[in-house]
Order: sequence, then C-alpha cells, then structure tokens
Amino acid sequence: MDKYIIALDQGTTSSRAILFNKKAESVAVKQKEFTQIYPKPGWVEHDPNEILRTQFEVLDELLRENAVKAEQIEAIGITNQRETIVVWDKHTGKPIYNAIVWQDARTSKACQTIRKDLELSNYINDQTGLVVDSYFSATKIQWILNQTDEDKENLIFGTIDTWLLWNLTKGKSHATDYSNASRTMLFNIHSLEWDERLIDYFGVAKEMLPEVKNSSDVFGYYELDDIQIPITGIAGDQQAALFGQGCFEKGQAKNTYGTGCFMLMNTGEIPKSSKKGLLTTIAWGIHGKVNYALEGSVFIAGAAIQWLRDELQIIEKAEDSEKMIAEVSTDEIYVVPAFVGLGAPHWDEDARGTVFGLTRDAGKNHLVKGTVNSLAFQARDIFDLMEKESGIELKELAVDGGASQNNYLMQFQADILNKDIVKPLNHETTALGAAFLAGLHTGFWTKEDLVALKQQGRTFTPQMPADVREEKYKRWKKAVNLSKGWLS
Repeated sequence: MDKYIIALDQGTTSSRAILFNKKAESVAVKQKEFTQIYPKPGWVEHDPNEILRTQFEVLDELLRENAVKAEQIEAIGITNQRETIVVWDKHTGKPIYNAIVWQDARTSKACQTIRKDLELSNYINDQTGLVVDSYFSATKIQWILNQTDEDKENLIFGTIDTWLLWNLTKGKSHATDYSNASRTMLFNIHSLEWDERLIDYFGVAKEMLPEVKNSSDVFGYYELDDIQIPITGIAGDQQAALFGQGCFEKGQAKNTYGTGCFMLMNTGEIPKSSKKGLLTTIAWGIHGKVNYALEGSVFIAGAAIQWLRDELQIIEKAEDSEKMIAEVSTDEIYVVPAFVGLGAPHWDEDARGTVFGLTRDAGKNHLVKGTVNSLAFQARDIFDLMEKESGIELKELAVDGGASQNNYLMQFQADILNKDIVKPLNHETTALGAAFLAGLHTGFWTKEDLVALKQQGRTFTPQMPADVREEKYKRWKKAVNLSKGWLS
C-alpha cells in the first residue's frame, strides 16, 4: 500500500492540501479561496472559522477524491501565512476577533511610538532579529487585547499554524515552531524562548503563548477513522519554501513570488544581523539545531496582479498578464505597489501605491507591464542589500510561487539582477518544505534523500545590456523615493 505525506498549505488568499508520494511528487492538490476583509483603509482581516472550514474541506476532498485511507498517511505537515494572528477562548474554541493579517497596518502609529524609544527599538531588533513594524504579530495581539472585555485568563494566542494545530488536535496541542515564533516580535532568537521583557511590554500573558518546538517534531495527532495521524512538521511559508527548494547550506537563497515577495538566504547556525532593513529570522529547527536566515520582505507582489484583476478589472486572470505584456514594446511606466506601505529595505508604513510615466498613449497593457516589472525591481532592492550585508556573492537565485510561472517576469528578473534564475521542476516548494519536515521526523525521508530528490527545472540567464539594466533600475529607485512618506 502506497504511503503519503499530506501538506496543509494555509496561505493569505487560499487554503490548500497537497498529497506527496515517496518521490516527493505532488500527486494531487485541492485549493479553496476565502474572503479578504477590509474594514478600513490599511486594515486586512480573515475569518478564522472560514480558514478552518476551507482547510478541512480541501483535506477531506483530497482524501476522498484520491481514495486515500487513513493508514496510508505517514504524517501531516503544516505551512502557513506568517505573522497573521488569532486570539481565542481556550474553553469554547471561539475566536474573540477576526484574524489580523500580516498585511494589516492598523498598528502603525503604535510602532512609530516604539521606534521613538531607541533603547527599546534596538532591544527588539537585537533580541528578535526584526525591525519594529505593524507587519509582525506583537502589536496585533496588543490591539485585540485592548479591544476586548473577555476574561484574559481564558484567552490563548496563535499564528495560523497554531490555530490549525489546535483544531486538528481538538484542543490537545497549543504549539508552534521556531520559524513562526521568530515572526511575532516576542521571541528571543538567541535564547530560543519567549522574551520576558517584550511579552510584559505588549501585555501578553505568558499563559497565552504556545509551546515552541523544532520545525520537525511531534506536534500532536489528527484522528481520522480511529487512526492517529502524527503532525510532525510546521514552518512558516517562506521558511518552508527555503527548505523545499533544498537551500540546506549556508549561502543558498530563494525568492517566493506569492501575495508578497520574500527572499531568504540560509546563513547557517549563527544569526547574521542587518543594519539596513533586512530581517534576521529563524529558518528552521531540526534535532535541536537551529538554522538562521536573512530575509527581505516585500508586502505586495502577486497581490498587485490581483489588484489588476479584481479592483481595476483590466485582466480576467493572472495568466493574461504575460500575453498583454508581449503587446507592449516600451518600459516607460513604473508602478510602485506600496498599497500597505513599503517593506524591506525601506520600511515606510506611510508610503502608498503610485504610478509614474503616464503619457496620452498609455493603455492597460502598459500598466500591466509596469506592475509585473515592479516585482522584479523590488526583488533587486533586497538582493543587492543581501549580498552586501552577508558578504556572500550569490551566483543564482532559486524561485517559486505563483508569479514564477510567468516566463516574462522570470527573464526580466534575471536581466535586472544579472544573475541566473533557477525554477524548480516541482513548483510546490512551500508545501514540499512542510512535507519534507514532516517526513524527516518519521523517517519517511532522510536528509540524503532530500538532496537526491531536488530536481532543477528551467534556468533563465541574463540577456539585457548593462547600461539598459542600470538605467531602468535608476528610474525605479527614483519612483520609490517619490512614493515614500505619502501619508506623513
């Protein structure tokens, strides 16, 4: 009887379940989108119960439609949108507020206040590896707690992995992994413990916090047909993608083009600090050993393509963008998609989306091209800084995520970086990373197996002349500078 690993991939816009076989092939995928809630400008929420419903539905459909029995499931791995938080009553299991999403900027003023306290701001950066920003979980938790009259002794908190785990185990397991904990702005990435000073500052009771484990560990069990299926892998989506790309060694890097755009470089077992806006984060923990990463986070990437589709309605589906771009010969329009501010390396919460270079003959195809190009330009902002601060010159960049299927974008990315862009044969790298972590713990795979299973797909090599490349990037930087501080 064939055995499988199931990855639950709970993303910003959809819940997915993927079935992986022993060869690390994605045998089947089920996916359901869920509602994006925008109560006020800059606020982004999800219904935690809708997340649960869609995640359980895709899991059930995956098993039923592929006739997979409980005894065939070796283990379950979870990967999730990071920083998004849920606070719920531990007795009833009911959330006391919607999930506040990582993109949400409602606590930006609170973060501005913290940044004015240089001693505290530096402490946060030194101990958590993060910059003070509304992107991270701490001020989101603080905001919810300040709004509620609920008895705080009954409340517990979790990032989305913890919310899923608690429900999969019927409330028996309240836990997370190192990678997700390191995104909360409450976790000391050196001592590998919740930071007492920070949880006290943000008013979070220690009893609210989940237990923190290795990313490959026993987190609990999901009962199906009277069989206990172990949940043995958890990692935040970007760390899972780094692992799924096979970036196991120091100096290897990947970029994921999802709702946001996230570049991570494995820096080994010693954290590498950044002075210019990159994040120091935990990549994963395995067998008690932690690997760290440098990360650059772009808030709006694939979400900009969704903006073209849903708000402007100038494309019907994301795949249309490549065909529309082919009909345009110029690159005169620059779009800065700072819809919720700018992430790394700028960290400007008051920046807003802007369009430059409009002329009378500019049409929707030009706007589409400028928007798609912005993904590559934002990636270069991070790439250049990552090389400089790490002291490592990268020869290539591994890529994944939905927008990596756009061949125009990947070629433009190679041209703007002047580096090879390597796309894996299996583009389900985020889910694969969660599956790998789960399978490692049970012995379904060994570390040597994972190296052997890595399959390289297409490589895009630079073709653009250097003077053209640098002129385009110069104009991009000018556009970004003009978009900064729009609300300040």
